Amino acid sequence: MRDGKDGIPAWLVLMGLLTMTAPLAIDMYLPAFADMAVALSADGGAVERTLAIYLIGMALGQLAYGPISDRFGRKPPLYFGLAVFTLASAGCALGPSSDPLMFQRAVQALGASACMVVPRAVVRDPYTTPAAARAMPLLLLITGAAPLLAPTLGAQVLIFASWRAIFWFLAAVGAALLVGLHWGMQETLDRTQAPSLSLRSLAQTYGQLFTHRQFITMATAGGLGTGGLFAYLTGSPRVLLEVYGVSPPSYALLFALNALALIVGAQINARLLRKHQPGFILRHALIAWVLISGATILATAFDRLALWGLMASLMSYMACQGFIGSNASALALMRQGRRLGAASALLGTLQFMLGAIAGLLVSLWRTDNALNLVVVMGLCSALALVLGRRGLQLSAASAEKGEAAGAALK
Repeated sequence: MRDGKDGIPAWLVLMGLLTMTAPLAIDMYLPAFADMAVALSADGGAVERTLAIYLIGMALGQLAYGPISDRFGRKPPLYFGLAVFTLASAGCALGPSSDPLMFQRAVQALGASACMVVPRAVVRDPYTTPAAARAMPLLLLITGAAPLLAPTLGAQVLIFASWRAIFWFLAAVGAALLVGLHWGMQETLDRTQAPSLSLRSLAQTYGQLFTHRQFITMATAGGLGTGGLFAYLTGSPRVLLEVYGVSPPSYALLFALNALALIVGAQINARLLRKHQPGFILRHALIAWVLISGATILATAFDRLALWGLMASLMSYMACQGFIGSNASALALMRQGRRLGAASALLGTLQFMLGAIAGLLVSLWRTDNALNLVVVMGLCSALALVLGRRGLQLSAASAEKGEAAGAALK
């Protein structure tokens, strides 16, 4: 695999770009909802359901790609997924009504699922846990920043073209990544060690993962970070535009500032990993996350949170996610060996399911201030701290057990 001139491996950059497809397809068309409803002669609810269909497809599709990538290698599922994503994106652009669009969105999600699962396994294949944690921030940077910046990108497209151009853009992205995949990535899986694939083995693999306490606690802790992010994506338009009365251009700027906070947090995390273990950073980030959330909830409950205070809290919250997501993912995938792809798939499914639940809670619980948003985000951080601490205890015990076994063999 070739390296970039800046020292970052080219294949790692490619993995980051692959993970971009799913969040782009989730959020880039959000500014076009009203135009789509008119063009398709549908109500707003029908257009919104195309997003729900996509999230469900993403959650379920990832479960299939993990074991497939463990059995047949990392590149074949990516070829298939990108081809499906590209064709379905073109189908969305040509959709004559809301029903065909929903179908194409479901197919699009099934293709994009491969781009969420396989890159995590590829990063984990050649690396030890600390090295994987240093590589994960690039994936987190793109998967975290893409949904925050995608609506702005979609709005820019709408200035020059119709909503259909957004899906043509996504199709072009998929086609370009297919070319990049062919020339920029080598297979990372040792197929001589590949496990068998059957419904029985699939059920057994996922059953083992669900009962693997270290994996499930750490994966859920990281997934709760995604839950906080989706809660923000769901609730911030109402809170900032209606409660605080900011203008749409100002909202776009505030949106970008939170994206910047996430990016900065991920990059600082990458530097800290040169001197500290992932567990050490994760533990302190989780504590900071809860303290920030608690202070924000109290200030909101007593109507003491001005716009600048809310933005400071949201930016701090997003910066913490830059430390939590990559380290929790790396620790969750530690010592998964031959079922690494399946573990990556289940990790992604948990992220999307928890994200969907958090977003749903924000949308169902309506308040006249930001309390619904900050409470749901705070709940995610508190649960993540409890599970994360338990996961770190299990990780430490597993490491001690491994060292003891190695000493006994000597």
